Amino acid sequence: MIELIHLRKEYETVTPLADVNAVIRDGDIISVIGPSGTGKSTLLRCINRLESPTSGRILVDGVERIV
Repeated sequence: MIELIHLRKEYETVTPLADVNAVIRDGDIISVIGPSGTGKSTLLRCINRLESPTSGRILVDGVERIV
């Protein structure tokens, strides 16, 4: 299970993720859709820790993902 709690990512001129909350359970099939520049790639990069969120928490199987 992946849980996103108040996830936020800010860059100098834009905030693509602001207060994102979600629970993705084992076996769920999800889709992240939206126009260009709305934070889809940023969300995935935060979940897999290629980017560090500005604030908020990411839990994978109940364990916080910290770099």
